[in-house]
Amino acid sequence: MIPYDKRSGKIWYNGELVDWSDVKVHVLSHGLHYASCVFEGERVYDGSIFKLEEHTSRLFHSARRMGFEIPYSEEEINVASKKIIATQKVENGYVRPVAWRGSEMMAISAQQTKIHVAIATWEWGSYFDPKLKIEGIKLNISNWRRPAPNTIPWDTKASGLYMICTLSKHEAEKQGYTDSLMLDHEGNVAEATGANIFFKDKNGELHTPIPDSFLDGITRRTVIDIARLKNIKVHERKINPNELSEFVGCFLTGTAAEVTPVSCIAEHQFKVCEMIIDLNESYQNLVKKKKAA
Repeated sequence: MIPYDKRSGKIWYNGELVDWSDVKVHVLSHGLHYASCVFEGERVYDGSIFKLEEHTSRLFHSARRMGFEIPYSEEEINVASKKIIATQKVENGYVRPVAWRGSEMMAISAQQTKIHVAIATWEWGSYFDPKLKIEGIKLNISNWRRPAPNTIPWDTKASGLYMICTLSKHEAEKQGYTDSLMLDHEGNVAEATGANIFFKDKNGELHTPIPDSFLDGITRRTVIDIARLKNIKVHERKINPNELSEFVGCFLTGTAAEVTPVSCIAEHQFKVCEMIIDLNESYQNLVKKKKAA
């Protein structure tokens, strides 16, 4: 894999198309030292960004929750996002808009820092090994928990919130798992390290945690809409880890993960059933016809 700082082409950076290797961030940027940085992850299908407007709106919401204003309009960011995927000729890939506080102040306070914005894109396939998307991935249960909602800006994609996700995923991979299930501050099921989670019960109904201390994913909401159109009942509720043995199916949803089946969580086993396969196919059909819509 080519390191991300060694790639070629252009990145949209503070309103201009800049050579990939020339996009620099100073080592004393506030965003690096104090995690005053927000971002989005978006998918490109057949040359079109899926749910671009929703992602951009969430980026602006995240920035406001972090106490700063992005110095562009949402429409300008949408136009810039489309421009960079056209410039890079990305047909099926990933888009990463990111906004952060600069280097004008180096302390906790950051009122006078400049807000920088960049948008990069690259061709990108499946987040998980395609074989695992058929067989189902394996999760352990992380020792780290999602913090209480009154301790963090939990409804944002702020970079600092992902520190425990990296720690959890590294530990899972060390143990031979693909990813990690994280519990919330009350000990209930929350999400995986970068994706929401769903369970199927013996009656063919779906259960998913209430996103009250973690991100309510755009893909999560999309899959709930798809399921309800298929007359599948979806329960959004608190889920205790002791219930895992009662479910027969499990899958993750996310921009990167899309719809990915889970074959086990620790000692709990799940089947990659027809419902999950069908939901994945329906999701793929939706995102790939978006260009013509």
